[in-house]
Amino acid sequence: MLFNSLAFAVFLPIVFFLYWALPNKYRPIWILMASYYFYMSWNVKYVVLILFTTIVSYGCALWMERWEKKKTVLLCSALVASLGVLFFFKYFNFFSLSAAKVLGRFAIQVHPVTLALMLPVGISFYTFQTLSYVIDVYRGDVKAERNFLTYAAFISFFPQLVAGPIERTSNLLPQIKAEHTFKKENATYGLLLMAWGFFKKLVVADTLAVYADQIFDDVHYYGGFSMLLAALFFTFQIYCDFSGYSDIAIGCAKLFDIELMTNFKSPYFAISIKDFWSRWHISLSTWFRDYVYIPLGGNRVSKVRNAFNLMVTFLVSGLWHGAAWHFVVWGGLHGALQVLENCFPFVRKLTRRVKENPESARGPVIWICRGVTFVIAMLAWVFFRAETVSDALYVLVHMWDGILQPTIYFARGMADFGMEWSDVVSVAIPFVLLMIYDYKSLSGDPIQSLRKLPGPVRWVVYYAFVFLVLMLASFNAQEFVYFQF
Repeated sequence: MLFNSLAFAVFLPIVFFLYWALPNKYRPIWILMASYYFYMSWNVKYVVLILFTTIVSYGCALWMERWEKKKTVLLCSALVASLGVLFFFKYFNFFSLSAAKVLGRFAIQVHPVTLALMLPVGISFYTFQTLSYVIDVYRGDVKAERNFLTYAAFISFFPQLVAGPIERTSNLLPQIKAEHTFKKENATYGLLLMAWGFFKKLVVADTLAVYADQIFDDVHYYGGFSMLLAALFFTFQIYCDFSGYSDIAIGCAKLFDIELMTNFKSPYFAISIKDFWSRWHISLSTWFRDYVYIPLGGNRVSKVRNAFNLMVTFLVSGLWHGAAWHFVVWGGLHGALQVLENCFPFVRKLTRRVKENPESARGPVIWICRGVTFVIAMLAWVFFRAETVSDALYVLVHMWDGILQPTIYFARGMADFGMEWSDVVSVAIPFVLLMIYDYKSLSGDPIQSLRKLPGPVRWVVYYAFVFLVLMLASFNAQEFVYFQF
């Protein structure tokens, strides 16, 4: 069931009204039932996988607290079970084909075994959520949950089930168990945030996807400015698609008086790659920080070992995003860029200063850093979007073809896309609104600022926003990009 579908438009009000009509003690059960129905709407069979992962992690966590001497064995059992399911469905074919290619280079011919399996939606997200739970119980950071139904509701909470944010036990589980009182201001804020998320998805992401897909689906047919423009369009497509999902999820949770963690903080205004990863997919980047990077030694080691820790973390992060080498290269590239940044104290000091005092993020130096970081991130996204590493390299090389003849360069690019001036306007207006919103988000909350406006002004903004969405939105219910991960 997609957020941007008629089915969800019917589903959500039913869940919402029954949730607040039920006594507090029955609400976790209702959330569990609604969440499993939500997940089964994609494929009933794969509900067995999330149920299996939930039962294993629940049982192992309980036994850890009872059998101290066997807690390491129990942790390993939970990790093997959860990661085993993830590996089988997501990575088996990748490793089988890769192994066969490697052996083939040594003249050892092997026919790879592949499985015709559909990747269960959201498997990477709920697997990581269960892993963080059992690791936190193992470390003693949280207590194991005794009530299985409450725990199952925590793992399967439908707003963030299939594409995050990847919630931590200490934040979400207590809220699932807590008694809630309906707060109009929370619900109103949630609806406004959902509306902004739908704007990102329907107006920006789905519109740009048409142009980006046209080029990336047949890279050898195009060249020059059309490739550069495709890279730029995908950069904003993936941001608006994924952050749009997160906004809808966070806003949807607020309808039930539940606070999910912020997943994006204006990442394209970052001043370094390190700063970018403190703003992009925050729930995943902090997950890898806490459960991979820090256990490896983090930055409390030698510079060489720290570089190794960064590379391992980002290579694994790249592989998490997809079972293909171009995702691994993308992750490795971001790791290498952070290693490189660490060699320049100026960048580290500037990043730290801006993080400690956001008001200091002004002046030409800051904007130059933002521009350079954005361009680097955009070029790296080419590896993420291309079908293969060779396709990505082809795009990066040939996007500059003809740039020494600017007039012809731009004209050919526009012709390749078949864009008229009306199309340019339909892309430019939402883009300007997006940039204004994200820039305002650096120093405050644009939605809260909007709610403080006088009533007549506020309602004019609401009606203008709805009109813009109706005029420019794509209502063909396209899947969110991160569903494939």
